[in-house]
Amino acid sequence: MKNKILKTSFTAFILFFTIIGFAQEKSSSVVLLDAFYSKIKSQKNPQIIDARGPEEFALNHIEGAVNFNTKSDNFEKAAAALNPSQPVFIYSIAAYRSGLLSTELVKKGFTEIYILEGGIASWIGGGKPFYTNLKSKLTLAEYKKIIAENNYVLVDIGSKYCATCKTVKPILENLRTQYGEKLKIIQIELEESPQVIADLKTVKVFPTLILYENGKIVFKKDGLGDLKNDVDLALASK
Repeated sequence: MKNKILKTSFTAFILFFTIIGFAQEKSSSVVLLDAFYSKIKSQKNPQIIDARGPEEFALNHIEGAVNFNTKSDNFEKAAAALNPSQPVFIYSIAAYRSGLLSTELVKKGFTEIYILEGGIASWIGGGKPFYTNLKSKLTLAEYKKIIAENNYVLVDIGSKYCATCKTVKPILENLRTQYGEKLKIIQIELEESPQVIADLKTVKVFPTLILYENGKIVFKKDGLGDLKNDVDLALASK
């Protein structure tokens, strides 16, 4: 009886670690820009997937990337064209579409998947090479001139395809009404001025909000947070 119990326990033990090992083999990891870039550079023919929509991809993307997501008409065909035994690198704007695609690829047997934290914002905002089919409306020199010529400047950096970025707009309008000429507000979108975002080398996510006072950064917010309160505190009694 004792031997039977021991045998049953040992079998359960082996089964448990087999399941754990299988789960670990089929997984994805969210990694920061430097690790993502380094892993891509280590591959001879990296499998890079842009999980955004085709309109977004057409405007800008990581060089060498292919474009599809779980809602694409060609999803099955595009996934089948990849090598499941090789690493896959996925990005979007944030993590949502990348996560959905990663989950589906894991189901298809892909065992090494890397998702870029911050998505395309992190890649371009970190100054990494990218493709774009347009010229930036705003240059870095023009950006610096605006900062130098105004006492207070609030910069909103985002994308028209970013859901959170859309919630910033009414807050900015509120601040414009409240502070008038005291606060200069400039909005920079990836779809209009990608190069200045790349040249700043400071953007990690969308939206990024930066408040300047006399040319110096008062705060930089990776994400919306309580923007109005932060601006009010910074400009209080000034």
